[in-house]
Amino acid sequence: MELSDSVTHMNGRQRKPAVPQGDMRGGDRVLNTTPDMDMEVEGEALHQGYDAEDNGHPRVRPGIRGELGNVSLLLFLYVLQGIPLGLAGSIPLILQSKNVSYKDQAFFSFVFWPFSLKLLWAPLVDALYLTRFGRRKSWLVPTQYLLGLFMLYLSVTVDTLLKRDQGRGPDVVTLTTVFFMLAFLAATQDIAVDGWALTMLSRENVGYASTCNSVGQTAGYFLGNVLFLALESADFCNTYLRAEPKETGIVTLSEFLFFWGVVFLVSTTLVAVMKKENARGQHGKRKVREETQSVMETYKLLVSIIKMPAVFTFCCLLLTAKVPTLV
Repeated sequence: MELSDSVTHMNGRQRKPAVPQGDMRGGDRVLNTTPDMDMEVEGEALHQGYDAEDNGHPRVRPGIRGELGNVSLLLFLYVLQGIPLGLAGSIPLILQSKNVSYKDQAFFSFVFWPFSLKLLWAPLVDALYLTRFGRRKSWLVPTQYLLGLFMLYLSVTVDTLLKRDQGRGPDVVTLTTVFFMLAFLAATQDIAVDGWALTMLSRENVGYASTCNSVGQTAGYFLGNVLFLALESADFCNTYLRAEPKETGIVTLSEFLFFWGVVFLVSTTLVAVMKKENARGQHGKRKVREETQSVMETYKLLVSIIKMPAVFTFCCLLLTAKVPTLV
C-alpha cells in the first residue's frame, strides 16, 4: 500500500512553499515576500548565528577567550571596590581592641549604609555624564581618584585618630565620617562599573559581569579585611611569618592605606588614558547604543517599581527582618 504524497506526519507541520509575488519592471522581477517569510528568514538567521541587520553575514562570537582583557579589567575594578569595604570592616575590630564603647562601635556601623541606599542616587550616575569622556568613565575616574586621595589622607592621620590624647579614646566621629565617604565613593563606583559591564562585554558574555562582581568584591574585601588583620597582627606574624618575634606586625594600617591609595591613583590614570569606553568596533561594526532617560523619568520609574505590591512587600521584609534580633 503506497501513501499519498499529500499525507504528512500527524505531529509534523507541513511547510507550504512560499509563492513569490512580484511584477516585471524593465525585465527585472521584484519579489515581494510576506511577513511570515520574513520571520522565517530572520529565525533561520538567528538559529545559524547570522545577524539579520548585517545582510546575512555570520555574527562573530568572540567567546570568553576573546574578551579576557575586558573580564580582567572588570575583575580588577571590583577588587578595588572591595578594598575600602574590607578596611571599613576591620576598623571595628581595631576599635574593640582599644576598649571603645559599644555605643561608639554601633555609631561606626553607619559607614555601611551607602551600599544599601545607592539606589537613591543611581539615576544621577546613569543620566548625567560627559559624552566625549564616556558615560561610565565620567563617574568611575573621579570617584576612584577621590578614593585614592582619601586613603592617602587617612594614611597620614589614621594613627592620630585611633590614639588621640591619653585621656581620650579614638576619634570615632571623624573615623566614621571619613570611612562613610569611602563607602559612598565605592558605592558610586559600583554603580558606574555595573553599567559599564553591560556594554563592555558582548551580549554572549554579559553574564560574566555578575561573576566578576561577586568574585572581585569578595577578593577585595578579603584583602582589606582578613589579609590586612593577619599582617597587622604581631601574634600572627611572629607565629607563622617570622623567625624572630617583634612587637608589631609586618604592615601597619597607615602603610596599608598608603599602598592602596597609590594603587587607586595609578590604576585610575591608566584606565582613563588607555581604556576607550566608546570604542567603535568593540562588539562588531556597529557602535553600542544605550538608552538614556532624564533624571526625573528615572526617578518616576523607580517610584512606580517600588509601588508594585510584590516589591513593596519585599522591601518591608528587608527593612524589618532583623528587628527581632535587636530586642
